[in-house]
Amino acid sequence: MEGYPFTCTYCQTNQWIDKSRPILTWPSHIKATPGTLPCIPSQTNSKPSITSNSQSSEPFHFNDDDPLDFQFKFPSNDKSIIRSIDIKTSTELSAVRRSISQKNFHVLINLKAHVTDMNQVNSDIPSPTRRAPVDLVTVLDVSGSMTGTKILLLKRAMGFVIENLGPFDRLSPNFPVTVITFSSSARRLFPLLLMDDSGKQHALQAVNCLFAGGGTNILEGLKKGAQVIEDRRHKNPVCSIMLLSDGQDTVKNRIHLQEKLRLKIAVHTFGFGEDHDPTTLHSIAEGSKGTFSFIEDEGLIQDAFAQCIGGLLGVVAQDLQVHIQSLQLDLCLSQLKAGSYSSNISCDNQIGFVDIGELYADEERDVLVLVNIPAVVEDKDSGNQMKLVSVWCTYRDPFTKESMATDAIEVKLYRPRSLIEDLVVSVEVDGQKNRFRAAEAMRFARAAADKGDLPNARAIIDRCRMWISESASMRAGDKLSIALDAELQEVWSRMGSKKIYESTGRGYILSGMSSHSMQKATARGDSTETSSPVHAYPTPPMFEMLKLSGMSLPNFLRPKKTPPKYL
Repeated sequence: MEGYPFTCTYCQTNQWIDKSRPILTWPSHIKATPGTLPCIPSQTNSKPSITSNSQSSEPFHFNDDDPLDFQFKFPSNDKSIIRSIDIKTSTELSAVRRSISQKNFHVLINLKAHVTDMNQVNSDIPSPTRRAPVDLVTVLDVSGSMTGTKILLLKRAMGFVIENLGPFDRLSPNFPVTVITFSSSARRLFPLLLMDDSGKQHALQAVNCLFAGGGTNILEGLKKGAQVIEDRRHKNPVCSIMLLSDGQDTVKNRIHLQEKLRLKIAVHTFGFGEDHDPTTLHSIAEGSKGTFSFIEDEGLIQDAFAQCIGGLLGVVAQDLQVHIQSLQLDLCLSQLKAGSYSSNISCDNQIGFVDIGELYADEERDVLVLVNIPAVVEDKDSGNQMKLVSVWCTYRDPFTKESMATDAIEVKLYRPRSLIEDLVVSVEVDGQKNRFRAAEAMRFARAAADKGDLPNARAIIDRCRMWISESASMRAGDKLSIALDAELQEVWSRMGSKKIYESTGRGYILSGMSSHSMQKATARGDSTETSSPVHAYPTPPMFEMLKLSGMSLPNFLRPKKTPPKYL
C-alpha cells in the first residue's frame, strides 16, 4: 500500500496514511468525537511547516504566497462561459395622466447576475475551474473566551471552508493572540496557500493545532490580515477577509479603527455569542463594503461560514456601476435610493450613477430612481408613451478582466389623456419601498435603544410594521414584505428589556441593517434555516453550500429547536 507515516494530531499515535484516502475522512483507529477534525498527516514536502498558534516567527513582509498558474491552463478567451448582468425595470404606477406633473415618481431598476457554462448546460457536475479563484484571509479570535465547545466548532467550521475551496483558491488564516507579557498581538499561521491536496492537508493541520487563550485584539488581527493581502506577489481575481470574534476588544482601538485600517477590500464579520462587540464588527463591515452576521448559537457558526463562501466562490462582476440618464430635458432625477451603495446625481439632475461593486452569481440588486415627471404639452407629434430614463451597467469580468457594458434599456411610461381603468401599483416597486422603510426603522429603533429608550424603539418598529401591513405588496402576498414583517417582529421582541437588547437585540438588528442596506445575505437568528421566515437575499449557490454544511455537521452539534424566548 502506497503511503507515508504520520503522527496523529488528535491521539499522538504513529499511523500510516494511504495516499488514496480522501483528506477529510477519519482514520480507522479513531472514533469521531464532537468538534474535532480529521487527522492530518505531518508530511515533508514543499509547503511551509505548521506549528501551534503561539509558536514560531514570521517574515516582516508577507510576499511568500503560492504562485498562480491557472491563467495558463484556462485561457481568458474561453467563450464557453457566459457571464451577464440582466436589467429589468418597473414604474410604480402603470400610467400617469398627460395633464398632470408628479414629483418623486419611483422607477425600479433590478439587476441580476448570471453565469452559464455552455459545456455543462446538460451536466450536473460543477466545474470549479470555471469561476474566478479567490484569495481568502480568515482572521479568527482564539482568545480565552473561545475555550471548550467554541474552539472545537470553530475548527470544524474552518475544516468545512478548507474542504470547499478549489485547487486555484488560496487561504491564509490569522489568529489574534496575547503573549504572556499581556501585550496583545496577532500571528499569521501560514502564507496564502493554494488549496490543492497538499495545501488542504497543511491548512487542516494548522487548524487542528489551534488552542484558545489570552485576550482579544481585533485591530492587530485585521492589520495583519490586510498586510497578507497587500504584500502578496500574485493576485487571484477575487479576495476577501472573514473576521470572527466572540468577545470585546481588550485593546480599546474602536474609535480609530477605520482610520488605521483603511481597508480596500470587503471584510465579512461574524459576531459569535452574546458577549461580542456587534457595534465594532458592524462598523468594520460597513466601512469595507462587507457584511456583518450575528451567530447567536454556536452550532450555527459553520452555516454562517458556508453561506458566506457560497457567495464568494461565485463572483460574476466587479466594479459594477449603474448609469441612469434622463431622456427628457424637463424630466429631472430627484433622488437615488441605493442603501449603503454610494450614488451621485449630476448638477443638472440629468445623469446619475450608483457604485455596486461585486455581484455574486444569481444575486440581485435593486435601485429606486425618483424622478420629477412633467406634464405633457399637447401637440400633434406627441404619443401616449413618454420616455423617462435610459439605464445601463458597466462592470469588469473577474475571470477575463475585460471591461464590459450592458445594452441600454429605455424606461417608458403610458401617458393617456384620461384614465378609464384603475391604476395598477407595481408590487415589485412597493416591495422595495418596504425594504427601505424597514431598514430606516431599524436604524432609528437601534439609535433609540442604544440611548436606553426601548419603548420608543418598539414604537418605531410598530409603526413600520403597520405601514408594511397596509401596503399593496403585502396585500398581494409579496415574499419580501412578508419576510420584512417577520424580521421586524423579531427585532421588536428583542427589545423587551435592556438585558435582552444588549445580549442579542443589538447584534440581531445590526445584522439586519447590514443585510437590507446592501441586499446581501447575512446570518442572524435562524435565518440560515430553510424553514425560517427571515430569509432575504440568499442565492441558490448559498443554499447549496448550506445544504452541504447541514450534511457534514452531526445532529448533536446543531442547535436544538426551541420556542421563541423573547416574546
